[in-house]
Amino acid sequence: MNDSSYYVPSAAMVIVLLLKGRAVLRAWRDPLLRSVYALLLLSVLVFLFAAPPTISWVNRVTAVPNISAPLVYCLLSAFSASCLVLIINWRGGPPESTRRATRRWIAGYAVVIVATAALFALGNAPEQRLRDFDTHYANTPYIREMIVLYLVALTVANIAMNMMCWPWALQVHGWLRVGLLVIVAGFFCNIAFAAAKMTAVIARWNGENLDYLSTYVAPAMAAAAEVVTAAGFCIPLAFQRVGDVWSTWSTYRRLSPLWRELAPLADHGDRTVRIAWWSPAELQVTQRESDIHDGMLSLYPYFDPTVRTQAYEAARAAGSTPEGARAEGDAAMVTAALRARAADPEGRVITAAAAEDGRPPTAAEGPRDLVAMSHALRRSPVVAAVRERTVAWQ
Repeated sequence: MNDSSYYVPSAAMVIVLLLKGRAVLRAWRDPLLRSVYALLLLSVLVFLFAAPPTISWVNRVTAVPNISAPLVYCLLSAFSASCLVLIINWRGGPPESTRRATRRWIAGYAVVIVATAALFALGNAPEQRLRDFDTHYANTPYIREMIVLYLVALTVANIAMNMMCWPWALQVHGWLRVGLLVIVAGFFCNIAFAAAKMTAVIARWNGENLDYLSTYVAPAMAAAAEVVTAAGFCIPLAFQRVGDVWSTWSTYRRLSPLWRELAPLADHGDRTVRIAWWSPAELQVTQRESDIHDGMLSLYPYFDPTVRTQAYEAARAAGSTPEGARAEGDAAMVTAALRARAADPEGRVITAAAAEDGRPPTAAEGPRDLVAMSHALRRSPVVAAVRERTVAWQ
């Protein structure tokens, strides 16, 4: 990897952080959101401080040769802990068990971070090394132990992650399974990173030189791991959102037949503000359902439960399921009410009902499943027969 390539994933993660920042602030008590934000933030910091230009700058500003090495190792350990915490919270389970497992991993990697800083302080690394610190100081007392410690900690975390993700992936389906399998692939890249580093270090212990594994192969594996792992975490969330939006717009579209019938009857009163066409799908559906219910409100005096009962029986006799027959009965009642309303332009039925202090059917007696009723309004032969007044109910 060249110097600038370290900053590309950092910039991408910063954009994601900025986009997700407000959502995290609104639901800060949600441990899953906090874990996602911590993971993204640590991803940014790892790539930022692992870049050779940043390493040189930190060493120069602090006036401590190679201080960037333990800093990056501590960030990697914190990143490993954040991955574990995110998976634990994402997988869910009893709250107390989840909190206990989270605290254990955080405490364990806090010890690793403290030990990393202590070993660096005890060791002696006077010559600045921007790219080959691990192999150059592989035989230096205390520094050697620090290098082995962070590699072992990273490997343990990634093995633990795979042990949690793989069985979970076999139990679930859809985009969650895809995301978990991608995460597993990302952690295997991390294991390959640690293996390449450790191989180069062990080669140094034996008087061999495999520094290219640490200097060139390992950084490429780390970059791949970060990108693949981040994609794995994003896939279920992103595609779930896409699926939710698609489902919402599908509901909006399927309500169209019923909305076209009832919207002209809706009494909006003094409401002059209508939502824009670019408004969120959920708001569009809510508006459409509101128009439908407003239209039904004006039809309540014309609803005839007998029409619904007869239509239900006809639909059942034609082979419809109970749920489908109920929707066809509702649609038939609405259709008959629309015809009765059209035949009463002066509203005599409404006036008579008001004079007699009669009450229209309650919402429980009115139509129920709007989407199914809208479908029946367009497709049901029973409803078509009611509309054309050609069906024989008996």
